Amino acid sequence: MDRTDIYLGILESTAKMQQNISIILEAKAAETEKSRVWLAHHVHPGYFEHDHESQVKLSLEIHEQLVELINGLTKMEWGLGRNLKILLNQDQQESTGGLAGFFDTGGVG
Repeated sequence: MDRTDIYLGILESTAKMQQNISIILEAKAAETEKSRVWLAHHVHPGYFEHDHESQVKLSLEIHEQLVELINGLTKMEWGLGRNLKILLNQDQQESTGGLAGFFDTGGVG
């Protein structure tokens, strides 16, 4: 098995990961829609007994959960992107490596 086959395997694995991530995101979107509908019907000003502080607190808790989810997904995507960038840069260096070695002056200007 040569490097090209290994790189293709890595790219195929990354593509499968991205497909699984999209399935997770679709499920999360459906769950979020159900939560939105539930919140819209059950959490209203009468629910908080005229206490603005508890209303704001609940809203912030929901918002923090969404921000944590988005932050986690962003970090995961950045990691996958960084790995692909490293892989693609190595592939480009190897494809030009023969000519780069040929024109190498050994540090002489």
